[in-house]
Amino acid sequence: MPSTPRKYLIRTFGCQMNEHDSQRLARQLEDDGMVATDEVDEADVVLLNTCCIRENADNKLYGHLGHLAVQKQQRPDLQIAVAGCLAQKDAGIVREKAPHVDVVLGTHNVARAAQLLREAREHGRPIVEILEEATVEDGEAFPSALPVRDLPHAAWVTIQIGCDNKCAFCIVPAVRGKEISRPFDELVAEVESLATEGVTEVTLLGQNVNSYGRDITRRRPLFADLLRAIGAVDGIRRVRFTSSYPKALRPETIEAMAETPAVCEHLHLPLQSGSDRILAAMHRGYTATRYLERLTAARKAIPDLAVTTDIIVGFPGETDDDFERTLEVAAAAEYDSAYTFLFSPRPGTEAESLTDSFIPTDVAAERFQRLRVVVERSALQKHEQRVGRVEEIVVEGPSKRDPSVLTGRTRQNKLVHFAAQGLPTGSTATARITAAAPHHLTGELVEVVDRPHRRTRIPVAAV
Repeated sequence: MPSTPRKYLIRTFGCQMNEHDSQRLARQLEDDGMVATDEVDEADVVLLNTCCIRENADNKLYGHLGHLAVQKQQRPDLQIAVAGCLAQKDAGIVREKAPHVDVVLGTHNVARAAQLLREAREHGRPIVEILEEATVEDGEAFPSALPVRDLPHAAWVTIQIGCDNKCAFCIVPAVRGKEISRPFDELVAEVESLATEGVTEVTLLGQNVNSYGRDITRRRPLFADLLRAIGAVDGIRRVRFTSSYPKALRPETIEAMAETPAVCEHLHLPLQSGSDRILAAMHRGYTATRYLERLTAARKAIPDLAVTTDIIVGFPGETDDDFERTLEVAAAAEYDSAYTFLFSPRPGTEAESLTDSFIPTDVAAERFQRLRVVVERSALQKHEQRVGRVEEIVVEGPSKRDPSVLTGRTRQNKLVHFAAQGLPTGSTATARITAAAPHHLTGELVEVVDRPHRRTRIPVAAV
């Protein structure tokens, strides 16, 4: 009689790159004979994939590890693993604070997770394995080119790891290493393979996708070529990418976005600050004027382009005048949405040392609320302009609040709620927008264009 397969649970903290790594980790564990569970009490393996970018990342990790220590006492055979950016940066601290952890691995050896768990179990001892930098030498697989487990209709494709920029507030270069680009033909082949499996939407991931290929050749902008090549793959209808670095947004990339039908009309372009003085202190490599010029060029070339951004409030030394410049640029940019953050010092970054110029918490909080008003005003205005329009939507699933309502996204990455039943995830439909809010749209179903794996148009009456 076959033995019961071991069960695993993965908790993910952080960005899309972490989410993508977690999917790859899950595929490894499943290839090793495990099955997923959502219940800690049922799990034989609990893997925490960590982030060290956001505030309180350490507290979140050690809080989870504290709860798992109780589970470990009750079930000594439970294996606990910590992976990701915080593990890469603080492997020794993790082991010191949580000696019940069985495996600690970093960002550069994700491919060895299943093997390390096997070795720790077989030898009955904890394993810590952190590589100082990623490598693709001697025939080794690209660090992120591992089997992937994605949604049926959508997939993330890592085109590049690491970052060569030196932003004062960011720990990514220290934990992800230097920029390494995956081979061009390998990426196109992966997307072609995904398309044969029914994937219709891909999101290209990298810390700075615009610089893709810079470590391969400096003779031509490879990211523009990559957009065109992946957009031409049969069956791929939507191509997205994140994240873009403003100083690396080249005219060739904008041109490729405009001329490749599959590339979606959405650009995430982090501003971080509207003050040239603060941008220089951050080492961002552009001015507010240059940023707005590139944004204007993109909007001029790409009709109906939605633009989102990241903004940090309260960077050390930010004056009232600096913050006023941020409000002015945010208003001029007319963002569709923005991720706004209160500055928090990350250990190991240059900004951590600027303690003498930290902004008082109450001042930063007041500025944060003022910025939020500006951003939400422009977001609502952008959404109100879409009322009455018929939008193409790809269904993501039922609403968590009301199963009779489906949620989906437009090409501009706008979330739309609309009443419909019987449409599986990945279906394409059109909906007339009837109402707008700052963070979502409401619509009514007009037509079902396509269901997964089907290319024929289906009248609503037949649904």
